[in-house]
Amino acid sequence: MSVTLNPIVIIPARMASTRLPGKPLALIGGVPMIVRVWERATASFPGPVVVACDGVAIAEAVERAGGRAVLTDPDLPSGSDRIYAALGQADPQKKHDIIVNIQGDMPTLDLALVGQVVALMHRPEVAIGTLAALISEAREVHDPAVVKVAVAESGRALYFSRATIPHGEGPCYHHIGIYAYRRTALEQFVALPPSPLEKREKLEQLRALEAGMRIDVGITRAVPLGVDTPETLELARTHYEKGML
Repeated sequence: MSVTLNPIVIIPARMASTRLPGKPLALIGGVPMIVRVWERATASFPGPVVVACDGVAIAEAVERAGGRAVLTDPDLPSGSDRIYAALGQADPQKKHDIIVNIQGDMPTLDLALVGQVVALMHRPEVAIGTLAALISEAREVHDPAVVKVAVAESGRALYFSRATIPHGEGPCYHHIGIYAYRRTALEQFVALPPSPLEKREKLEQLRALEAGMRIDVGITRAVPLGVDTPETLELARTHYEKGML
């Protein structure tokens, strides 16, 4: 059954990245990375796009580009907590029932991905939607930095892991950190304490699965470049120089 949705996109951004401090303001083609992500999000989505930031410097960069930024507590423990805090300021009247979380370090975001993750939410039983891509490089199957997701034929996520899942012959899927939350699901999620499997795997989405929340997965063609090291930052700059952004 199809339902009418009213989504909002919120992009969490913080300066205190462990491996690349200050990365939201790292320049790509002379423009801060967070602005590049905001540009891609606004080009892919007709509704409101808000950056949830932890400091004035990010907010000023976004606002100079014509975007909207919301200041949140820099000590919030996760991106989900940050988007929830920003949601209360950006939409206090609760007009938006779907919250799309785009990571602030994806400057090569495919314009089709926002629509694809929102489309998963037309099924009322889905609490959270997310995306994955088929792993084509053998090394990624065994790389703990690549988060894998086991997906049922129905499209429902069964488990997320840094280990190789599922075991045996067959496809493996690389999880993409883009989410669509039903508003009630986001409220439930941030109220839950970190779960045992979440703490063990260091994967926040396992908290939702352990609480019995349904996550559906859309399969897309490729994984967007995530910038979290100096090397991936240089790769993003190369993409820009070659007109790939």
